[in-house]
Amino acid sequence: MNSLVKRLSVPVALIAIALAGAGTLWQATTVNAAEEAVTLPAPTLDPPDSSGALQTAVIAGGCFWGVQAVFQHTDGVINAVSGYAGGTVKDPSYEQVTTGSTGHAESVAIRYDPTKISYGKLLQIFFSVAHDPTQLNRQGPDSGTQYRSAIYTTTDEQKRVAEAYIAQLTDAKVYGGKIVTELKPLDTFYPAEDYHQDYATLNPSAFYIVINDLPKIKNMEAMFPDLWRAQPKLVSEAKSG
Repeated sequence: MNSLVKRLSVPVALIAIALAGAGTLWQATTVNAAEEAVTLPAPTLDPPDSSGALQTAVIAGGCFWGVQAVFQHTDGVINAVSGYAGGTVKDPSYEQVTTGSTGHAESVAIRYDPTKISYGKLLQIFFSVAHDPTQLNRQGPDSGTQYRSAIYTTTDEQKRVAEAYIAQLTDAKVYGGKIVTELKPLDTFYPAEDYHQDYATLNPSAFYIVINDLPKIKNMEAMFPDLWRAQPKLVSEAKSG
């Protein structure tokens, strides 16, 4: 089954809620999403970066639409691009990745200013709002290795911070299950096709976005008000600028 079709497949109960009215649907989905979001401690290991240079973090947490949107609303993020990482095929297409045969995960490359937001804080948002790190090779309604939880580090310092934070969260037993997040150095990040960029912002009424991604954005605003950016930084704006 095509991945995009799978994203439109939802339980009958949710369809019934949708038919009952948009207001009821919104109330139900935000309640469910609030239950899935987890309040987490900040990383104990999160050294400041005083280099002044912009940095890149690459993460994967299921469908990249919602993950991208969360970080586009995060202050200190210069740009967040949906794409593919962790696989073996050069410059893969969405159609290839969605089969699960290329080894890639739907990922987001986050370009950020470390003087405004730290790498550890990005990970805190990732683990608490953007996805559920205890789901193995799936996220919400999407299943397959392309939807796995992963962190692809670009420096040794990122690896050290990520390892320490996963250990910290594991010791704190903040989740009901084991953290299954893949942690490995980034090989190559391939930007996804243009029609995947800014998808949640451009399609806020799409059923998949309403059910799975708008609640993540709402949780970002509620749980990280000091880092909330009301106007998202869009890929399309960066290209035209």
